[in-house]
Amino acid sequence: MSKKKETSTLGRVLLPAACFVVVVWGLWASQEIVVPFLLSIFVAVLSAPPLFWLKRKGLPSWAALVVVLLSVVIAGILLGTVIGSSASGFREKSAGYGTEIQEKLDMLYSVFESMGWEKPDDVIGEHLNPARLMGFFASSLKALTDVLTKALLILITVLFILLEAATFSGKLQAAFGGGRKTLGPFEEFLKSVNRYLVIKTAMSALTGLVVGVFLAIMGVDFAALWGLAAFLLNYIPTIGSILAAIPAVLLALVDIGTGGAIGVAIGCGIINVGIGNILEPRLMGKGLGLSALVIFLSLAFWGSVLGLGGALLSVPLTVAVKIALNVREDTRWLAILMGSSAGARRAIASADAPAAGGAGGSG
Repeated sequence: MSKKKETSTLGRVLLPAACFVVVVWGLWASQEIVVPFLLSIFVAVLSAPPLFWLKRKGLPSWAALVVVLLSVVIAGILLGTVIGSSASGFREKSAGYGTEIQEKLDMLYSVFESMGWEKPDDVIGEHLNPARLMGFFASSLKALTDVLTKALLILITVLFILLEAATFSGKLQAAFGGGRKTLGPFEEFLKSVNRYLVIKTAMSALTGLVVGVFLAIMGVDFAALWGLAAFLLNYIPTIGSILAAIPAVLLALVDIGTGGAIGVAIGCGIINVGIGNILEPRLMGKGLGLSALVIFLSLAFWGSVLGLGGALLSVPLTVAVKIALNVREDTRWLAILMGSSAGARRAIASADAPAAGGAGGSG
């Protein structure tokens, strides 16, 4: 009897684990389809609010859809133009940049050695080699260009998602019955995800614009490309802003010297701290924060499963999971564990508040 119970328990553990492995393998094997589909959902979620706003203003559904899709196409053309014109030029010069940056670094090392500092050969030479870094950035741009070649598939998918959005609520009511109790959690989830993506995208766009203008003023080559990198990588908190600043600082070392590179590093840091740590939390609120460990793990997981597209969408995907867990009472504890320490303190405070109110009322 005991042996049978142990076998049953083992089966309950192994079956979900096996399903998880199969699903992850399936995502990895079909990433060429999954990544464009996820990008389509991302674009559709951002496009839905202006679509519904135009409808409320009296514009016919077909006209509102045309306006929104044209806006998406124009944004895609601008994005593709910046990447296409700058990425090819950067890839051609990346090897030369690596050599020039290494020469600049060798000069700095000689200065440090004259001051009695030892040159960190193992770390710099093997892991932070400028030529390797430039090659990595060039290959990343090529991977991003490959994703954008599926723009037509993404646009068509966005079109069908937006067409479906208008009738989806009615289908849910027909399938599961009406009432706030049935549709409430789902609507709350959609509103929270939409709000997060809209604010995050606006803040990322502002970050990319300010960084691009700042680098252009400083005289760094391919300023528009690094501004675009700041926009895309801003979806990854903390880590993304550092990764986006590295190529700009390295190129500044070649283009405008050591002092200019230090100025670029300080300027990028001020921009990212000002927008990401001051302005963005005020608009978004702190309830959607993730712990640093969850951010790192999500970046590693989605990046390894879905490549560069998964890495860029890692935090939005994880935040969507956190929001879904937070909607239901029985899974809210998982959302709290995924969140930041500040979110945990607010959860404790909100749980203690009713108890304190009840104690005060009984007195």
